[in-house]
This record gives sequence, structure tokens and C-alpha cells, in this order.
Amino acid sequence: MSSSSPSVSRRAFALGVTFAVLFTALATASLLPGADAPRQGPGKAAARETLRWRLPVAFGTQLPALGDNILTVRDALAEGSAGSLTLEVFEPGEIVSAFAITEAVRLDKVPAGYTWLGYDQGRTPAAPLFGAVPFGLSPWAYLAWWYEGEGEGLALEIYHDQGLHPILCGLIGPETAGWFRKPIDTAEDLEGLKIRFAGLGGKTLQALGASVTMIPGSDLFQALEKGAIDATEYSLPVVDDKLGFPRVAPINYFPGWHQPFTAFHLVVNLQRWNGLAPATQSALETACTAGVTRNLARSEGLQGAVLERFQREGVDTRVLDPALLETLRTAAQAVLEEEAAADPTFARVYADQQRFAERYAVWDALAYPRSAAP
Repeated sequence: MSSSSPSVSRRAFALGVTFAVLFTALATASLLPGADAPRQGPGKAAARETLRWRLPVAFGTQLPALGDNILTVRDALAEGSAGSLTLEVFEPGEIVSAFAITEAVRLDKVPAGYTWLGYDQGRTPAAPLFGAVPFGLSPWAYLAWWYEGEGEGLALEIYHDQGLHPILCGLIGPETAGWFRKPIDTAEDLEGLKIRFAGLGGKTLQALGASVTMIPGSDLFQALEKGAIDATEYSLPVVDDKLGFPRVAPINYFPGWHQPFTAFHLVVNLQRWNGLAPATQSALETACTAGVTRNLARSEGLQGAVLERFQREGVDTRVLDPALLETLRTAAQAVLEEEAAADPTFARVYADQQRFAERYAVWDALAYPRSAAP
């Protein structure tokens, strides 16, 4: 077990980004051994590029793992570039609605934003496949698909057509299956249930008769307390606890079937991205890639203590009935197939993700023991 403090860990993280930024800066300036000699003239600026971007985010930065990852990325980028690359983070709704970040970036109202691509579902049907898929890939398998499979290439192709450049910048593990005011034992219990649910998981519940709505995280406690909704999903146990859900919806179900992984992206206006120096592009990508690693580690590392406290405090933690879970799986599969039939781009991304999952499953079954023991 590490005894390092969070500040020491952040400094180590920033040091790695510093090295990467300096390395690319040296390469761009042609100062590495074997590089061509520096040349003077138009377009050969010797000074380091300065970047000052306003950055709206989809999740409050006070929320552990879900929201604070972008602060780690921001700080590392600033320290690694000696202050020349700065992201000014704005909380949800301060300058852009949490659900409208990519559209604001596309219109160049802001140069970039940090968000969950599932919120683009209405404009870009394939977008949720890059954000969270019911009964989908594990977080590490998603990383493999994004970096080593076709995930990143497909996302760039789709979003470049919209004038946007997405960079994978955060990743967390499974959410809970939600917080409920009354038990959910069978599929019939979902009929007419007023629930906040996002993405393809929301469409799955809708198909089973639930009344699904989208409400920002900051409004969920009040909506539950006043009975405007009967239940909600939102994020990890540590996040849901901070939002107060155990006080107003005391039954917490697992597993998080609707979001085995949740990926976050730094979305940059494509014209602005293309105008950046290669060293600056590399610095942003490096900071985000390091952020993904730290984000996943943080999201996994924080949950055990919260669940132990839930047990001590009498939170009613339950596992979904296997028959209900199988009903959800069947319904989710039907939703995915319907989405694929309705949109050729969705079909293409989904088919590629499925092919990767099938190949990966061979390795996963052979390599990892299935014992519940640590």
C-alpha cells in the first residue's frame, strides 16, 4: 500500500507530463540529437506557444473521480508547460449547459469542453457507444478498443465531420444500478417508474415501461426528496453519497449493468485544434492520457471505504435479481439492435465494438481468474 499523499501523487503525475511536454517542445525546436538544425523565418517561431482556453465541464469538480479529474489534467498541463498552457475550468451551467458542451464547442462559443459523449445521443446516434454501453466492455477493454482497436479512429472520423476533435481524457468503472425509494424485484416493478437515467441504459428502461427523464446531477436530490422522480442513477457510490442519495432513496442496487465503463472526452473545436503547434497538441494528448490512468485508479480506489461505511450506516445495498438482470440484458440488446438498424454509423461502430469484444473475450476468459477473492 502506498503512503504517498495526494499532493505528492499529483506532483509525480505533473512531472511525467512535464517530461513529455519538454520532450515534444525540444523535438519541435529541432534541438534533439540527430534533428535538423533550427531554421529562422516565417512560421518558425522560437517561442513556446501560449494557450488560454475557457473550458466548461459537464460534472461538478467537487465530485470525486467523476468531476475532479479535469482539475488534475489542468494542473499537470499548466505545470508541465511552465504555465504556457492553461485551461480555465467553468462549472456546469456557468457558461454552457452540461448537456450542450459539444454543440458550444462546434459553434466555437468555447474552444473546448470536458464532457460525456452520451449527452450527444440526440444529435449523434453513435455517440453513446463512445461513452457507455449497457452490458458492454470493461474499462480496461474499452481502453484497448480505443487505443489499440478502431475506437479512436471511428470517433475522430465521426466528430471531425462535425468540426470537433475528441480526446479520451477520463475513465471510471461501473456505476451503481441506481437508488430507489422502493424495491425493484421484477420487470413489472419498472412499469411507470419515474426514474432519471441516461444514454442507452435509459432507452432500455423506457422499453420496459419506465418513465425516463434526464435531470442534471445538481438537481437530483431535490427531485427525489420532493417525489418528482422515484429513483435515479448517476455515478459511483462515492459520488452518489456526496449528492445525498442515501438520505432520500435508501435502496441501492448493483451491478451497474448500464455503464460498465464511463468514458469522458476533451472535445476541441477542430479548426482550433488544427491551428495548434504539434507540441501543444502532443501536450494536451499526453495530459489527457495520463488523466485517464489516474482517473480509473481513483475511481476504483475510493469505492471500498464508502461501501464499508454504507454497511455500517445501514444503507440497503442489494443485488438485482438474476431474472430481472437477464430481462434487462435482453431489452438492452434489442435497443442496441434497433439503434443499429436506424443509423448506419451506429451500426458500424457497434459492429466493430462487438468484434473487438468477442476477440478480447478469449483472452479475458483465459487470463483472469473468476474467484471473488482479491
